[in-house]
Amino acid sequence: MRVVITGAGGQLGHDLVDAFADHEVFACDHAAMDVTDRDAVLGTILTVQPDAIIHAGAWTAVDACESDPDKAFRVNALGTRHVADAARRAGAHLVYVSTDYVFDGSKPEPYLEWDRTNPQSVYGRSKLGGELELGPESTIVRVAWVCGAHGNNFVKTMLRLAGERDSWGVVYDQRGCPTFTPDLAVGIRRLAVDRMPGVFHVTNQGATTWFDLARDVLRLAGFDPAKVHPISTVDYNAPAPRPANSVLENAALRGVGLPLLADYHEPLERLVKELLA
Repeated sequence: MRVVITGAGGQLGHDLVDAFADHEVFACDHAAMDVTDRDAVLGTILTVQPDAIIHAGAWTAVDACESDPDKAFRVNALGTRHVADAARRAGAHLVYVSTDYVFDGSKPEPYLEWDRTNPQSVYGRSKLGGELELGPESTIVRVAWVCGAHGNNFVKTMLRLAGERDSWGVVYDQRGCPTFTPDLAVGIRRLAVDRMPGVFHVTNQGATTWFDLARDVLRLAGFDPAKVHPISTVDYNAPAPRPANSVLENAALRGVGLPLLADYHEPLERLVKELLA
């Protein structure tokens, strides 16, 4: 297959490029293709004529989106419109990487692919805007709590703070499924190769809280988990609201018979070892 990957310079993008290494990959970071520039998107994709496009490019700075909604919608919603338009013209199967932030987090149970969306943040609304730009033949992959060896993420932050501070607070009242980019990239590859349409939740298995995840990271790295203490979302006081429940049920994957990602403890241990090496 000939595959275009947007956001190739990002955390997930690096591992997507690796996951498609046995195909012909055109890795597009922001410098190579600005998704907000319709002419650039059409020019690149219609020249390449890909079989599949993995649209992982996005503005994911959740709190920054809150203060600049125009940019958030320009990148995440309108940029996706441009990629979807080019995909239709090229006859390429489009896989769009979306987020748990399309939900409000008030449901006590894990979210199904068919649950009603109700984003509470600008970031969430802009990513839902991207979902609405896609036709029924496309694939939407909702992910949550993404971590990997590239870019900034929670695991890296905890390791950095462990070397700098004796104690700090981590939110205890938000639950989710940590998802690790090497595993996620393989899951996305399966959906792209099989041209599976519709919405899929793709996360590593197992739910936890940010506080408990922080303790896991410190324990694996050889630090005292008691360095972190629990604080509430209210006390954390972030500019953008976060879903209290970000646990995504992988019902569609199970329903079509595709394998689920491993329990999150396995890739977490691998990532901590890699970052400490």
